Amino acid sequence: MSDDASARLGLPYLAAGQLQKHVTLNEALTRLDALTQTAVVSRTVTAQPAAPADGALYILPSGATGADWGGRPAGSLMRAEAGGWIVVPAPDGLLAVVLDSEEVMVRRAGDWAPLSTGAEPVTALQNLTRLGVNTEADATNVIAARLNKALWTALESESGGDGDLRFTFNKQGASDVLSLLFQSGWGGRAELGLVGDDDLRLKVSADGGTWHDAFSVDRTSGRLW
Repeated sequence: MSDDASARLGLPYLAAGQLQKHVTLNEALTRLDALTQTAVVSRTVTAQPAAPADGALYILPSGATGADWGGRPAGSLMRAEAGGWIVVPAPDGLLAVVLDSEEVMVRRAGDWAPLSTGAEPVTALQNLTRLGVNTEADATNVIAARLNKALWTALESESGGDGDLRFTFNKQGASDVLSLLFQSGWGGRAELGLVGDDDLRLKVSADGGTWHDAFSVDRTSGRLW
């Protein structure tokens, strides 16, 4: 462990009896300001901006030009500070939102890669409590998707699968509900599943309030009613 700076973020430590402690403290706060909830203006701008906002961050692309940008390696994290530019050391694992391209980058092995791609892509997200795709999930609908089309396809045998595709839905007990609810204008129009018992049922509604049974299939005999 270094006595001068923190091991991972390189935040400078205050020394005992040090003069002008505020200089060291401000340096640490400035670096922390860049590495906390990191938001980068762009990672494709090659020309050093003439009048950037104070605190603006950029990831340098290849061929960057300018008095402070030119000659620096691609991937450098640059911060506009008090009319100049400083390089902010970026540790592996740092996440950065790129504002102009609306993507999330992650620092890996000293380089930047999109969070979902790259040489070492993210292959598992475990124990998520909510997931929203183009919309916001909530406590009732913990998985929510707002889209026009969706595709599920079987994993082929040549890719390590068996070519089958099966959806499994499970309810706790016979008196519970396991169903597919079809809506129009957010009003229920049809429901298919195990609704209140273990027989397969289809019921329909014209207004989402009054329901009519269309058919049921007895689970023991297979008889259709």
